[in-house]
Amino acid sequence: MTSMSGNADWRRRCCRMVDRDVVGRRLSALQLYLTDVGDYVAIERDAYLADRKTQHATERALLLAIEVCIDLGEHVIADRRLAIPETTAGVFTTLATARLLPPALAGRLAAMSRFRNLLVHDYAQVDAGRVFDIARTDVHDLEGFAETIKELIA
Repeated sequence: MTSMSGNADWRRRCCRMVDRDVVGRRLSALQLYLTDVGDYVAIERDAYLADRKTQHATERALLLAIEVCIDLGEHVIADRRLAIPETTAGVFTTLATARLLPPALAGRLAAMSRFRNLLVHDYAQVDAGRVFDIARTDVHDLEGFAETIKELIA
């Protein structure tokens, strides 16, 4: 008899992985992080670029928001028993391949995931102007992803 403990394939086949309470808490946290990001970049670009504390706070809130989206995507992947992606960007392409996420949105979220990697691993190279631009223009994709998750989990 083969032990099934620790067998990820068995767990995907037999068990529902999504805990709706966890998803609800993550969605609430995401909303707070996105609100913070919006507040931090509600100033003029030059003022933002002159304020390192606001830059760092924005980077952290944006990083956490992206992390929540990755985590939520992984929950859906587990729940739907989809192929486990090899990268964080792959979370979004996996969802698009399964027709759970529009391909264009998946592509933008995959790019956000790669930006997250820059924030985490190459912090010395982070361009404050780029962070400002992303925080001003691209966070709506994270909001759109949250709405998609709500529909998928409902």
